[in-house]
Amino acid sequence: MKPYDPFDLKFSSREVTAWGGLALLKRMLDGLDFRAGVQSWQLPPPRSNRGYRPEQLVEQMIVSIWCGAARFAQADITRLDATLVRLFDWGTAAGHKAIVRLFQRFDQADSSRVQSSSFRWLFDKLHLNSITLDVDSTVLTRWGTQIEGGAKGYNPKHHGRASHHPLLAFVADWRLIANFWLRPGNTSASNNALSFLQATLNNLGSTKVGLFRADSGFYDKTIVDFLVDKKITHIISARLTQPLQQTIVDQCKWQQVEPGLEVGEVSYQPHGWISAQRLVVVRQHVRRKAAGVAGKTLSLFADDEDLQGWRYGAMLTDLTIAALDVWRLYRGRADCENRIKELKADFGLGSFVLRDFWATEAALGVTMLAYNLMSVFRHAVMRQSVHHTLATLHHKVLAVGAFWDSSTTKSDKQTFRLAVARKRRPWFEGLWANAGAPVNLVANLKKS
Repeated sequence: MKPYDPFDLKFSSREVTAWGGLALLKRMLDGLDFRAGVQSWQLPPPRSNRGYRPEQLVEQMIVSIWCGAARFAQADITRLDATLVRLFDWGTAAGHKAIVRLFQRFDQADSSRVQSSSFRWLFDKLHLNSITLDVDSTVLTRWGTQIEGGAKGYNPKHHGRASHHPLLAFVADWRLIANFWLRPGNTSASNNALSFLQATLNNLGSTKVGLFRADSGFYDKTIVDFLVDKKITHIISARLTQPLQQTIVDQCKWQQVEPGLEVGEVSYQPHGWISAQRLVVVRQHVRRKAAGVAGKTLSLFADDEDLQGWRYGAMLTDLTIAALDVWRLYRGRADCENRIKELKADFGLGSFVLRDFWATEAALGVTMLAYNLMSVFRHAVMRQSVHHTLATLHHKVLAVGAFWDSSTTKSDKQTFRLAVARKRRPWFEGLWANAGAPVNLVANLKKS
């Protein structure tokens, strides 16, 4: 007996894409004059006259990431979509191996120049007001044995495995990335901290830093002196050295925030510093279940049961506001972890890796650009206060069936049709208008 078949399977030659919402991003990129910007960064040219233009390869990788690619092989998602190829005017789309070859042409000078140019280009376009700048590092475990820079170092999840230890700078106000440096896995947290900070400020151009927040890797006299010279207000986590521990016990008068959580402050002059510094100190009782203070016990007083019942954290600052307000302001830096998780989950931070160190940094620099442009899209086009993940944006706006309408009679005007329910069409029309408007994040924030 022939089995019941509810429908027939047939094929169509019509070019249809599942990513019609990317037309909004293409319109935004055109408004930013993105392709001309990439051309100005002096990417390494192809070694053959038949090679693909570097700006096309960069754009292809970014669009592939927006479609969900997290590995180089997955970048073929755009090459196989003829509708997207026509939308972005690539002519002939490249395979992922051509993208890999582009990054393999990068050396240290190329990577530094292109990254700095791309960040500077974006922030010059955005014209942001005073920002809060956060820095943080993360660990990227590497499983291959021939990956340059993969070394054994601090790795909390995979002990003893080789890793990279990148350093990142974030613009907290707008959830943007201001700098990215790839480092070997055995690099200390404070390595090249001052150079990284100087490079970050250069990336920001005329954008003013109103507040700088960092972990103890930036707790250094040279860095603090640099911030003071630049008149940048700062909050930096301090290392709990034994002299500082003694000062906390001798001087600190505690103010209870809630049961098991107290705040105070001390005046402390570290060894080699010419003047005393204000340090805000927070302690949390070990029995307090609520999170909020990532601190350490005072090793100098290991025999004192009363003191060992608390975990301490100290923050150097030049702010004159109340100690409790300093702590609350510093807590906002925890959002760095959310950004790093998002980069790993949605933008391939942990999986775009090549054998050569500078090739890997160049590739990850493009993922940072893909993230930043998507963040600009959230603010400038969607204009919503909620920070949707890329997976949510797929569902809300990007994953929309679309095709080119060949029935139009005007040869100079193409029509790109989106398969959108009638009730949602006014919303999409509003997004289309936003995508074509000049990008002004500050003005958009006031309107939203």
